[in-house]
Formats: sequence, structure tokens, C-alpha cells
Amino acid sequence: MFTMWKVGVGAAVLEGSIWEQMKMEFLGYRRADGRVGIRNHIAIIPTSVCSSTVACNIAAQVPGVVSLANQQGCCQLGTDHEQTVRTLIGLGKNPNVAAALVIGLGCDGITVDQVAEEIAASGKLVEVVVIQEAGGTLQATAEGVHKASRIARQVAHLQREKVSVSELTLAVECGGSDFTSGLAANPAAGVAADMLTTWGGTAMLAVTTEFIGAEHILARRAKTPAIGEEILHLVGRCEERAKLVNGDLRNGQPTPRNISGGITTLEEKSLGCIYRAGHKPIQGVLPYGEAPSGKGLYVMDTPGQDIETITGLLAGGAQVAIFTTGRGTPTGSPLAPVIKVTGNARTYRMMEENIDIDASSILAGEETVDQVGQRLFEEIIKAANGHLPKAESLRHHEFGIHRISPSF
Repeated sequence: MFTMWKVGVGAAVLEGSIWEQMKMEFLGYRRADGRVGIRNHIAIIPTSVCSSTVACNIAAQVPGVVSLANQQGCCQLGTDHEQTVRTLIGLGKNPNVAAALVIGLGCDGITVDQVAEEIAASGKLVEVVVIQEAGGTLQATAEGVHKASRIARQVAHLQREKVSVSELTLAVECGGSDFTSGLAANPAAGVAADMLTTWGGTAMLAVTTEFIGAEHILARRAKTPAIGEEILHLVGRCEERAKLVNGDLRNGQPTPRNISGGITTLEEKSLGCIYRAGHKPIQGVLPYGEAPSGKGLYVMDTPGQDIETITGLLAGGAQVAIFTTGRGTPTGSPLAPVIKVTGNARTYRMMEENIDIDASSILAGEETVDQVGQRLFEEIIKAANGHLPKAESLRHHEFGIHRISPSF
């Protein structure tokens, strides 16, 4: 266990901890592009909803293979189309993916070659199947099973090696918030994020709707004035998008479940949510699904929908996620371990099979925020070494790509 952890704005110190003795290392899979995975998945990536069933059928027959239930990929235009392409490619490049099999119908808006070539550029083994060329569902499935099995044999020999914790990129997300989230779970997550970035790693804060009313605080933490302006612009643009569909985010937030959980205003919700970011300077602002260009803390523009947010963060290269929840949620991911944290004792008691860390000890006065943050950081390192958080062990493979415009 840690013997001491001191947190301050922009500064963190570890003294005499087990992590010093371990030299902050974990066992990971070094990829051809230099990044490090903590899982060794073979990803079946359908380029559109039309090929998702075949992708699922293949994954069901080959051990070690996961499919992404893509519901997009056709009849998208402009930046919406570009975002889906970027996300699919980013997911294939995620360090947790050892190799990929890209499945297309043949007349998709996104071609298999476009996605496969970009993923292969990272040095990964990539194969393709086109349903219309294979002869239909059954023959495409058979071809895919053959190719996926061959890939599985080729990546099975890959071994973990000791790497620095600085190779980790952490996604920090929350959902189903209540009053305990901002008082316990989110501050503890912020401590864990600070610890990782202190040791040279990367953390990504997301959910733009949960910055509203607190965006000025985040902007003050930006590395440069220009980045601060980007954060303010991000939130303004989010509110304008809601108005385009005759909506007002301030009428829908907090949600009814947030309110019944003790959150009274959108500003109150946001002020609790941004604790997930810890105290470090913000190095940059990322579009949905884009990878950071360096180390440290970044902000990604994502929606309030939990599953779409996690998908975007993983497309940005995160290998592991923290998910804080007051009301409770079982949400996971097909590609990365998702560690659940709650500050609500009742939620933990009712959903213990889904929640990894009970942070209610903070409110009970039994532990400090720093102590729970230390426990959470330990859980991140355990997951990086192969331990399965509960969402992963229960095979919660929720998946969804964010849309920014309607289908045409």
C-alpha cells in the first residue's frame, strides 16, 4: 500500500511507496507503433450496420475475438461521416487491439479498404471480408471465421513485457450521477488521474454537457490562453447544437434521476463532474475520437451519452477507463477494462456485482479522498496487469458511436 500521497494544484509527491520499488511498471503488449496495450484483442470491425450481424457471428465462433456493434456507416455526410471513419480507425489502432478483421457489405458509405489501410499503417495485422463478394451471410461468416482463426494463431504468441506506467492513457467518465458523485467518487478519480499524469501518463476528461456552468474553471487550468478559449468555445457550440433541434440543455439537465439523487442545478452537476479532472494543467482539446498528441491531461468533446463517450475515448487511444456513478450502471466496453466507482453506500450494496470501488467511506469519514484515490490508482495498475474489473468479467460490451447530424 501507499505510505504517503500529497496532492496540490499542479504538484504531486509519492514518498516511500510500493510504486517506487516497482519503478512504476506494469506488464503490457508493445505494439509495432510503439504504443502499449493492456489487452490482446482481435477486433472485428464492421464498417456499417449492414455488416454488424456477420461481425457478431464471427466473434461468437473464435475465442479471443470481440466485435464492435457499429450502427452507423451509411448515409452520413460531411463532418458526421468523417467522425465515424475517424472513430472506427481509432478503435482499430487502440493499443488493446492486437489485430483487426474489417467487415463490409460492399456498398457501404465507408469502405473496408479505407478503414483497413489506415489501421494497417500502425503496423497491425489486418484482414477484410466483403459480404457481397463472399456470397452472402453464411459464406462471409465462414470466410471471416477462417481469417479470424488464422489471425488468432498469429497473435497468440505475443507476450507481455515490463513497461512504464507513463505508457497508460486513462479515460475518466461518469454517469448516473447523484450528490455523492461530486463529493466522493469524482474527487477520488481526480486523484488517480493526477497520480497517472504525475508519473508521465495521459488522462482524458470528457462529456462536454457536464462542463456547462463550470467551463470558466476548466479554462483557467488550460496550458495556454488559446486552449482556454477552445474550452469555452466547445461549451458554447454544444449549447448552440441543442438549440438547433429546439432544445435547451438547461431544461434537460440535471436529468430526473440526477435530481432524485440530490443534484439541483446544471451548474451544481458540472462543478461536481469536473473534479474527475484532478488538478493538472489541460494540455489540449480533442475532437471526438482523436488521440492526444502528447502526455498529461486532455479534454475531449463528447456527448452526455455514456456509451458513446467511452467509445470516443477509446478511439482516442485510452487503454483503461474509470467510470464514476452515484445511481449505478453496469456499462462496459468490448475493448478496454472499465473500473466502476460509487460514492453511494446504498448503490454499492445494491449493485456490488457491478461496482469495483466503494468510495462511500469518504462521506462516512473512514477514508480521505486521497486514500480512495490511491486505491483506485492501484486498481488501474491491476487492470493494466490483466485483472478483470467487474464490467469486463461480466462481458458488458456496450458500444455506440456519436452522431452529429441526421442520416440522409
